[in-house]
Amino acid sequence: MRQGTGGPELRARKSATASLKTTLPAARPFRATLESGLQARFRLALAAGDGVAGAHCIHEWWMRNAFPSRIETALAQLWQHAATSIPEWLPMNHVAWLPLVYEVAARFRAAKRGRRNIYLVRLDYSDRDASLQGIYVGMTAYAPAQRFDQHRAGIRAAGSVLKRGQELLIGPVLHLQHIAQTDAMRIERDLATALADAGLMVEGGH
Repeated sequence: MRQGTGGPELRARKSATASLKTTLPAARPFRATLESGLQARFRLALAAGDGVAGAHCIHEWWMRNAFPSRIETALAQLWQHAATSIPEWLPMNHVAWLPLVYEVAARFRAAKRGRRNIYLVRLDYSDRDASLQGIYVGMTAYAPAQRFDQHRAGIRAAGSVLKRGQELLIGPVLHLQHIAQTDAMRIERDLATALADAGLMVEGGH
């Protein structure tokens, strides 16, 4: 049976998309892609409703310190065309210091697997200063999204997250999921200290 000319290309694209689903954003799969190629890849993702590929494109722009307006526009486009397939690690809003958080979090590794997860939450201090934001560092035995919902519902909530929590920033700490409690306790404390030393306003990290 004769195959259409688009067959091999389509299969290759599907294979690449499947691979991206298991690729951590910190790996930056499009790091070597030129800007023109990145734009083309993003257009393809929008046309296909491919939230994962689109998220990796936006993440790469983020790590390249693209203009905030570029990130915000791309986020809006992706939510319009591929809302159901966007991975949870992609923030919903532009965060200027996100590349710094990835850089700092990458320094930490766990020695053993376990049942604890490190999670981060973006905090809003606009009642003090219109542009002031911070980050909460926590450890949980729950899925980070579930723990964030608990904070917002007032269940064993940290006051800073209950009052100021805007969104979960899980991407920088995806490699710190399902780790041993002793590792998690150490990393929670030391990561909070490292982020504060890097100039961020930090809560948590007990």
